Amino acid sequence: MTAALSAPARAATAPRQIRWLLRLHRPALFAWTVLVVGLAATLLWLWGPLTDAAATGWHQYHSRCWRLTPCRYDQDAILRYKDLHQYTTVAVLAVPFLAAAWAGAALTGRELETGTARLSWTQTVSPVRWLATRLTVPALLVTTGTGLLALLHHVVWSAGYHRIDSVKPWDDVPTFYSGGPIVAGLALAGLVLGALIGLLLGRSLLALCASALAVAPLWIAVHMTLPHLWPVATSVSGRRASPSYSGIKVEEGIVTASGAHQPASACTVDISPGCQALNDRRGAVGFYTDYHPYSHYWPLQLATTGALLALAALLAGLALWLVRHRTTGGRAGGPATPGGGAGTGAAV
Repeated sequence: MTAALSAPARAATAPRQIRWLLRLHRPALFAWTVLVVGLAATLLWLWGPLTDAAATGWHQYHSRCWRLTPCRYDQDAILRYKDLHQYTTVAVLAVPFLAAAWAGAALTGRELETGTARLSWTQTVSPVRWLATRLTVPALLVTTGTGLLALLHHVVWSAGYHRIDSVKPWDDVPTFYSGGPIVAGLALAGLVLGALIGLLLGRSLLALCASALAVAPLWIAVHMTLPHLWPVATSVSGRRASPSYSGIKVEEGIVTASGAHQPASACTVDISPGCQALNDRRGAVGFYTDYHPYSHYWPLQLATTGALLALAALLAGLALWLVRHRTTGGRAGGPATPGGGAGTGAAV
């Protein structure tokens, strides 16, 4: 009978945890909703009326202002589109930093610092289940919201490309990262990384700063790894020209008489007598460039996102292991709490 009564109680634990989590972090939920809805509305405005107005302004400029004489065109529409496009791009790229900072400061760091976590553990909630809920619910909200913003940003870019002169090419770094699922993967990885840092430090302010700063090296690592996650295309030329390509350049160098490709950082075209002499000594018969064309856009996005999801899963597993280890490692003298100190906890 005891087992039969305890089963429904366990089944009801997860919904109660979710309701408690949403109530505890209601200001953050409200701020996230305002951010997503506001940015989505701005992107929809850019996609429709502002794109058409800016395209009309550029058409007026090209048709009326090709001579060095005074002309009239809708400059305000062009500048309005450019400014809002830049602001929304920066806002979307800032989401991984915001997610990491919030997770480190409020999701785990503050709850350990104030003792809210220990209180939860005394309410028939194990530390592992407590952390699993705090990772799952925010992860769903952050990934869904960021994915929606990235999709809208890509739609805006597609609507303005070739119509508005100020729109950047697809391989522009901010444009590439803000218009695909990579930024959602970064937001998820940043969230889990921030939660892990909050567990390690146990201090909200310190965890906030450390979590936000930790996203920067993560992003650098992604940027350096991304070109190597998908096979490259290669463009080759003779000595009298340079290889033609369009996209993300990965590597360049010289082609030898045997057909081998040797990477080179200088004189990859005969632009001077010195480079000609150097390439003669190298035995170069031509030049090559490895790159990613536009057809690699989605493969690169999806491959990098997959790697970020794997990293997020690894970090989540490490965080769960850390909570379990710290709360069960000191059973002889009472469970130890993550972030230092001892406290009351439920058995995992």
